[in-house]
Amino acid sequence: MICIKGVLLLIVRIALLATASLCPAYAAAQVSTAPAEPVAEGGDDIVVTGRAQRLYRTETTTVGKVAEDPLNIPQALQVINSELFVDQGARDATDIYRNISGVSFFSYAGITFRGFRQDQSFYDGMRGNPFIGFSVPQLFNIERVEVLKGPAGLFFGPGSPGGIINYVSKMPSETAGLRTVVTGGNYDRVGISAEATGKVDADGIVTYRLGGFYESMDPWRRNTQNKSLIGDAGLSIRTNEGGKLTLQATIYDNDLQANRLRGVLTDDDGNFLTDIRWNANEPTDFLHLKSEAYQARYATTIGDRVTFDAGVRYFKATETQQYHEPRGLVAGNPDLVAREFRDQIRDVDGLSFSTNLSARVDILGMEHKVQTGADWYDETSVLDSRILRAGVTPLSLSNPVYTTSARDVARAALLPFTRTDTRTKRQGVYLQDQISLTDAFLLVGGIRYDKFEDRVVDAASYEDDDITLRTGAIFKPRKDVSLYLSWSQSFEPQTAASQNVDVGGPFAPVTGDQFEGGVKTDLFEGRLQANLAAYRIVRKNILQADPSLPPVNGQDQLRPIGEVTSKGFEIDLSTDITPNWVLLVNYGYNDTKITGTIAGQAITNAVGNRFANAPKHKVGFWTRYQVPVIDTAFAMGGEHVSKRISLSGQTVRPYTIFDASITKGLGFAELMLRVDNIFDKVYAASGFSAQSGHFPGEPRTFLAELRFKF
Repeated sequence: MICIKGVLLLIVRIALLATASLCPAYAAAQVSTAPAEPVAEGGDDIVVTGRAQRLYRTETTTVGKVAEDPLNIPQALQVINSELFVDQGARDATDIYRNISGVSFFSYAGITFRGFRQDQSFYDGMRGNPFIGFSVPQLFNIERVEVLKGPAGLFFGPGSPGGIINYVSKMPSETAGLRTVVTGGNYDRVGISAEATGKVDADGIVTYRLGGFYESMDPWRRNTQNKSLIGDAGLSIRTNEGGKLTLQATIYDNDLQANRLRGVLTDDDGNFLTDIRWNANEPTDFLHLKSEAYQARYATTIGDRVTFDAGVRYFKATETQQYHEPRGLVAGNPDLVAREFRDQIRDVDGLSFSTNLSARVDILGMEHKVQTGADWYDETSVLDSRILRAGVTPLSLSNPVYTTSARDVARAALLPFTRTDTRTKRQGVYLQDQISLTDAFLLVGGIRYDKFEDRVVDAASYEDDDITLRTGAIFKPRKDVSLYLSWSQSFEPQTAASQNVDVGGPFAPVTGDQFEGGVKTDLFEGRLQANLAAYRIVRKNILQADPSLPPVNGQDQLRPIGEVTSKGFEIDLSTDITPNWVLLVNYGYNDTKITGTIAGQAITNAVGNRFANAPKHKVGFWTRYQVPVIDTAFAMGGEHVSKRISLSGQTVRPYTIFDASITKGLGFAELMLRVDNIFDKVYAASGFSAQSGHFPGEPRTFLAELRFKF
């Protein structure tokens, strides 16, 4: 492991040096490792005739751990690829949520997924998210984002029943290329990035990818400044016919001034009490994330019926924060917000391993696709925190006066750090069989065994195991239409602190069971993809205090008596209206309610019988029209999110926003001009608490990208 890490660290250093030398030479930017696009007859323009016919389409997905046709997976899923990232100017994960039905923003990297809050992410099918705490995943080195909806316990082990997001990394390629991008916009946004791929040797046995990204801006919130740096490198080695070993290394450095960024206070009807630029943080407050990830993956085919892959991923991240936390209005003064000062350091490192094997075998005249695999994960998470609660100057909503926070920093430094040291271990093995009863009728069944251990050093520890199942049936009346039914499960271990015998522990995990039915299509040679899914998820064993039982050693007795039911349906449409006009539309309806509890007790993230930031209706669309004769593409998108409630029960008002862009081919380059929130709508992207307010959405924002491709 140390040897691999050393080699990968050397690669990423070379990448940064190479990027530094490339940027001045080419003016810098963003490359995609997607297959080269066909060039329009009579020119080398980047905007090409016929591009719309490719849609933003991926014919296979690895969201089930091995490559599979989406029509053969008995659960709803979506794949967002790098072409859509580029066309929409997407920078981080929050920029793509509008493309995913059933998903909406909650806070930072957290989302609401089919009614449930979820903040877990996977990279190339493995645990190990380098964006810990309050940082959002970046897309610069991501080829596509795969979203599996509903319980995903069979393949990914413990997790929320709403679904999972898997980020698939860009890979080295034999195709030689360099793409650079120079970025500018309002709020003093400037950026430059470069990516290169190609062969190391003449035969392409060894290929590489190098990339570097830098962007800086001063967002609309007062005192804020964001600087992001990414260095990424990969090396692939063809080890045998059909086999490849890929080594990758990535470093991230996010420096966010006047963060951790909370919301803006509102009244109970969801109206902001002041300008959305208001910020509880002083100019000297900050959040700084430094992380690195190293990964080695080997994949091979054995004949035309067997595939095998294995991967190991290590990441280490440190997030340092010094910030002023809003604590609601000062009693008796509707203009002053109380604050406290927090000094926190999060150190997280994790090591994961995953392996998968699939084989097609014929038994009794039926083809079986047997798939098996195992994964292992070990994480250490240490939080050092000290909080200064007394003597911190309140801040006015109407006329905030910011001063240096040196006094608060000095006073907090006299306090001791409180350390929380958490150790997490996950081990799992699964087996699935996909049986082709006929060419049109498939049965799918799988089982997984997990063993897990959670320990808070000097506090509590707990270990247990669980079984997860998934079954499904798929009927294809024609090769491009798939009707399916499925039942899938998930589980989440209870927190280690809740397993104490004094509170009634240990307790079995929280479970999630989903019944889902739907139809997927890939009509007209893929020019029309329309999917419909309806689901019902029941989440059980949620711990609550039972007031009918007397306390033990001064602690309330917990019991797994909470239950939540999520019901809804989703529609996704992707189509070529004409050879030059593409349209993407998604709609999600969700109704999540508490269906089992006891009077006077609350379930986490719920208010009454409803869940925070869970909209009943969410609509997103994107359409792009190309005019080949002038090498120009016009695009427009939008999003509507219905009324929600915050964690404090305050209304989060519905909103509808629109974006637009123009992409012009210049022969030697491509220029994109984009405007977000065209009508400068003031809205809340999500609600949080009455003390820290709602998260305001981005006001009207302009972005320009000049893209060079060599």
